[in-house]
Amino acid sequence: MPHLPLASFRPPLWGLRPSRGLPRSHPISTQSEPNGSAISQRNREAKQKRLRQKQAALEAGIAQKSKSPAESSKAWTPKEIVLYEIPTEHGEKKDVSRPLPPAYSPQYVEAAWYPWWVREGFFKPEYQARLPQATRETFSMCIPPPNVTGSLHIGHALTVAIQDALVRWHRMRGDQVLWVPGSDHAGIATQAVVEKQLWKERGVRRHELSREDFLREVWKWKEEKGGEICEQLRVLGASLDWDRECFTMDAGSSVAVTEAFVRLYKAGLLYRSRQLVNWSCALRSAISDIEVESRPLPGCTELRLPDSPTPVSFGLLFSVAFPVDGEPDAEVVVGTTRPETLPGDVAVAVHPDDSRYTHLHGRQLRHPLTGQLLPLITDCAVEPQLGTGAVKVTPAHSPADAELGARHGLSPLSVIAEDGTMTSLCGDWLQGLHRFVAREKILSALRERGLFRGFQDHPMVLPICSRSGDVVEYLPKSQWFVCCREMGDRAAKAVESGALELSPSFHQKNWQHWFSHTGDWCVSRQLWWGHQIPAYLVVEEHTQGDAKDCWVVGRTEAEAREVAAELTGRPGAELTLERDPDVLDTWFSSALFPFSALGWPQETPDLARFYPLSLLETGGDLLLFWVGRMVMLGTQLTGQLPFSKVLLHSMVRDRQGRKMSKSLGNVLDPRDIINGVELQVLQEKLRDGNLDPAELVIAASAQRKDFPHGIPECGTDALRFALCSHGALGGDLHLSVSEVLSFRHFCNKIWNALRFILNALGEKFIPQPAEELSPASPMDAWILSCLARTARDCERGFLTRELALVTHALHHFWLHNLCDVYLVMLILMAQDHCPRFLFLNFLKNLSLFDEKKTQCFSS
Repeated sequence: MPHLPLASFRPPLWGLRPSRGLPRSHPISTQSEPNGSAISQRNREAKQKRLRQKQAALEAGIAQKSKSPAESSKAWTPKEIVLYEIPTEHGEKKDVSRPLPPAYSPQYVEAAWYPWWVREGFFKPEYQARLPQATRETFSMCIPPPNVTGSLHIGHALTVAIQDALVRWHRMRGDQVLWVPGSDHAGIATQAVVEKQLWKERGVRRHELSREDFLREVWKWKEEKGGEICEQLRVLGASLDWDRECFTMDAGSSVAVTEAFVRLYKAGLLYRSRQLVNWSCALRSAISDIEVESRPLPGCTELRLPDSPTPVSFGLLFSVAFPVDGEPDAEVVVGTTRPETLPGDVAVAVHPDDSRYTHLHGRQLRHPLTGQLLPLITDCAVEPQLGTGAVKVTPAHSPADAELGARHGLSPLSVIAEDGTMTSLCGDWLQGLHRFVAREKILSALRERGLFRGFQDHPMVLPICSRSGDVVEYLPKSQWFVCCREMGDRAAKAVESGALELSPSFHQKNWQHWFSHTGDWCVSRQLWWGHQIPAYLVVEEHTQGDAKDCWVVGRTEAEAREVAAELTGRPGAELTLERDPDVLDTWFSSALFPFSALGWPQETPDLARFYPLSLLETGGDLLLFWVGRMVMLGTQLTGQLPFSKVLLHSMVRDRQGRKMSKSLGNVLDPRDIINGVELQVLQEKLRDGNLDPAELVIAASAQRKDFPHGIPECGTDALRFALCSHGALGGDLHLSVSEVLSFRHFCNKIWNALRFILNALGEKFIPQPAEELSPASPMDAWILSCLARTARDCERGFLTRELALVTHALHHFWLHNLCDVYLVMLILMAQDHCPRFLFLNFLKNLSLFDEKKTQCFSS
C-alpha cells in the first residue's frame, strides 16, 4: 500500500487519558505509583514549578549540545538495574500482569522466561506438530559442538544468534524444528586441563596413575566444570532441544565411532602404516593438519618455546659445505633452516639442468658431521633459483624430502625423538640433547671444522602446534590413516552438482581447492582421553608370508579374536591380543556428530524425520576441515549427505579489525556484554588464564585502553540484535561494545513506547478479533502499509538468510515509522492545549527521540 499524506489527520488517540499521559519522575522500582488521587492546588503549583525548571535545563542542554556537538562525551554512565523480584518457581510462567517498571532493564525483561520455555517444551519438534498452523515441513540443525573445556566467545555468539533466529522463524511458519545441542570432548585440551589440575592440587603426573584412574578424574572434572558452555547458551536464549543434548564421549557417540571405524576398515578405506605425521613434542602426540598453525616469519625472529631453556631464533638460512669426495678443494654448499636435522641427511639433491652441478652428477659428498659418503642426486623438484640450488635430503623429518627420498630409494634416518631430544643415531655427543640445544652444538662443530659458510635472514613459514605453541616436527610413526581421495572426490562433486549448497557461493572455490589437495588423514592420537581405537595387535603372530605386525579390528574384543583366529589359523582362545592404547582424533568423533546425534547407526525416528540437517559455522580452514570430514564420512557410511545446506558466516573481529586473541586482551565472554563487568574483573580473568608474563602485560594494557570503565550492561537482546545487524555473509564483522550499547538504547525506546501505548489503551482494553478490525483513519492505513512492507522485507531476509535485512527493516519500522511519525502525530493531536514545556518534557522522558529531534519539535 502506498504512503498516504499526513496533513489534516485528526484520529482519536485510542482512549488516551491526558491525566496518565505524562510519566512521573520517581525512583526506579518494580511497582508503579497509584494514579487518579486528588492533588491539592499547592502540589499542582509545586509540580508545575519543577517541570518548568526541568524544561529550562532541557532547553539549555539542547542549546549547549547544538553549539558544540564535538565536545559531547562518549563515556557511558551506569544505569540503575531493575530486578524482577516477583517470587517465581523455576519453570513457572513469569507474572506480566503487574505494572511495568518505568525504566528498561535487561535483567528485568529477560528474567524467568527461559526455564518456562524449556518446561513447556516449546523447543521440541513434537510441540510444533500439535499447533494449528503446523505444516508438514521439517527443519533440523545441529550446533557446531564447542569444546567442553572452553567457553563461548563473541564468534560463537554470532553463530548462536543467527541459528536461533532461523529456527524461531521456522517455528513461526509452523515447521517441525529440531535444533540439537552438544559439545565436543576435546581430547588434547581436556587432558591437558586435567593434568594441570592434578599437578596443582596433588602433585601427581598422569603416568603416575593408571589409565582407568586418570579417566575417572577426567569424567569428574567434566561433570563439575564442563557445563559452562550450556549455561552460556541458555543466557544467550538459544532455543535448543535439551532433551536431545549430545556429548562426543557419551554411549551413543561411542557406538557410532566404533561402527564407523570398523566399516571404514572393512571397506579398505582405513589402514595402518608408517608415515610422516605432524608431531607435537610438547604433547607427545600426533596432531591434525588443522592444529598446525602456519606462522609466517619475515626474517630472524626469536621465539620462546615449551621445554626450551632459552629463546630460539628462526627465520635464518644457514649455509653448510659438503666436501666432494676425492676432490680436496671442491664442495657443494647447501642452505638449511634446520641445522639440527643435519644428522638425518641421507643425500644432497640438485636440479638435473643446473649447469653449476652437471660435472658432479653421480659423485659422492662427505657428510660435514659424520664424514659418511652421501650421493649427489638429481631431481626436478629442486628449485635452482632458491639459495645455492642444492638442498640436503632428510626423509625422516620433511614431507617434501620423504617424497623425494622415496623416488630415489633412500632410507630415512630418524634423529629426533618423540620428546624433542636427539636420538642415538646422532651419536653420543648429541644423544639426549634438546633439539634446539643440539642446533647450537652442531653449528659450533661446523665452525670448528671450517664447514660453516655463514647465515642470513630468510623469510619462512614455521609450523606451530596451536595447542601447545611448540614447533611441529615431522616424524615417521606407525599410525592409522583414513583414505580421503575417493571420499573427497564425492564431497567435491556434491557441491558441483548442487546436492550440497554452500552459502555464500564464493566458498565453493575454497571447498574445491581443499579437496583437491587433501591427503590421507592420520586419526591416531597418543592420549588417554578419547575413543580408544578398536584395533588389536596379535602378539608374536604374523600373517602368512608377511613379516609385519598382525592387527585385527572388531567392535568388541570377542569379534576381533574371531578375526584373528581366521587370519592365523589358530584357535582364538590361544591368541594374545593387545588393544591399541591410542585414541582416535577428536575430529573423527565430531565428524560423526550429525549422525550420532540423530541415533546412527540405529534407524531411529529422528534419523528418518530430520536427516539431512542444515549447518552454520564460521569460515576458514577450520570449517573446511570439519565440514569436509563430515561430508566425506556421511556419504560413505550412510549413502547420503549429512547436510543439505551449509551456511558460512563471517568471523567476528574487534573494532580495530583484529582477530580475537587472548594475548591481545580482546576476547570477550558474551555474558560480560550481557550483564556488564568491571575492568577489575576483566583483568582478573586475564591473570587466571594461561598467558605468559609478556603477553599478560600487553593484554592488560589493551583492556584498560578499550574498556577504561569496564563494559556496560547491554542485555541479550541488544547483543543478538547487534550481531545479526551486520552483513554476516560478507567480509569479517567488526564489533564494538559501543555498538551493542546503542542497541540497548533501541531496546529502551521500544520499552518506553510500549509503556506509553499500554497506558494509552487503558487497563480495561480488550483486543478485538483480527477479522473484525479495519483502519479507522488514513493514518492507521498508512502504518499498516508500513507494517506489511516490513513483514515482506523480513520474510525476504529470512529466506535469503541475510539477517541484516531483517534487523534493518525492524529498526526502521519501529523507530522511524511507528515512533517518529505515528505515535508522535497521535501525541500532537492529543496535546492541542498542552503547554510547550510539558510536551517537551514528556518526549524527553519517553526517550523516543535523540536531542536533535527534540530540538526540531521544540521549534
